[in-house]
Amino acid sequence: MNFLNKMERKFGRYALTNLSMYIVLTYAAGYLLYMVTPQVLNYMTLEPAMILRGQVWRIVSWLLIPPSTQNIFFTLITLMFYYSIGTSLERTWGAFRYNVYIFSGILMTIIGAFILYFVLDGNVLFGGLFSTYYISMSIFLAYAATYPNNQVLFMMIIPLKIKWLGVAYALMILAEMIQSGWAVRVAIICSLMNFIIFFFMTRNMSRYNPKEIHRRKEFQRAVHRSQVNNNGITKHKCAICGRTEKDGEHLEFRFCSKCNGNYEYCQDHLFTHTHIR
Repeated sequence: MNFLNKMERKFGRYALTNLSMYIVLTYAAGYLLYMVTPQVLNYMTLEPAMILRGQVWRIVSWLLIPPSTQNIFFTLITLMFYYSIGTSLERTWGAFRYNVYIFSGILMTIIGAFILYFVLDGNVLFGGLFSTYYISMSIFLAYAATYPNNQVLFMMIIPLKIKWLGVAYALMILAEMIQSGWAVRVAIICSLMNFIIFFFMTRNMSRYNPKEIHRRKEFQRAVHRSQVNNNGITKHKCAICGRTEKDGEHLEFRFCSKCNGNYEYCQDHLFTHTHIR
């Protein structure tokens, strides 16, 4: 991620803050257009054939089409959910990295549409194949990878760790790729390329080395033995509420880089506490 660090130092000041709000407002505007004149969406989809014939607005207008055009209640819940997880990602990663993640997904989707158009000799219209659905999915997958142990109410009733929902969605996407043709596969891969780059290609892959795996297992065994011998000792403790990892598996702890000293906070107080100077 050294390249991204250098880019952030040079261009970080130009990043859009609260980008999730703009995304949600864009979806809301598209949904209102759909409610008023549903046929207008036909002139907003990402169609390279139409773009090359002069309908250049389609390069960006497809971003107005919401991931779902179901009933308004479901749409409102979806928008609120994506705003919540998007804001959390921006706070954790920083505005610049979140901007890069979102805009790279958009750019990859556009590039994928044109690649597929030229591969198929230009004799194709994609309709809603290249859409914001997988862009939104990449936000969810990023959140699941960043906060795997956070819980959500599945179907508004069942408490479920977000990582299992992420696994379920990943399997659904994989099944869709297997069952569909190459056009759908290209659309999915290009739309999710930002997730692939951020969470696979930029990670330190040495952890998959057999020696590294063995070393980690030995370390985990040593930690477990230490915990057995020191049942009253905890590794993490929130400086505000005093909760530790023993108070729940869903709790996550982080040190604050803006506080003077080694102050650790749980996820509920990491962004709300008063910095200690």
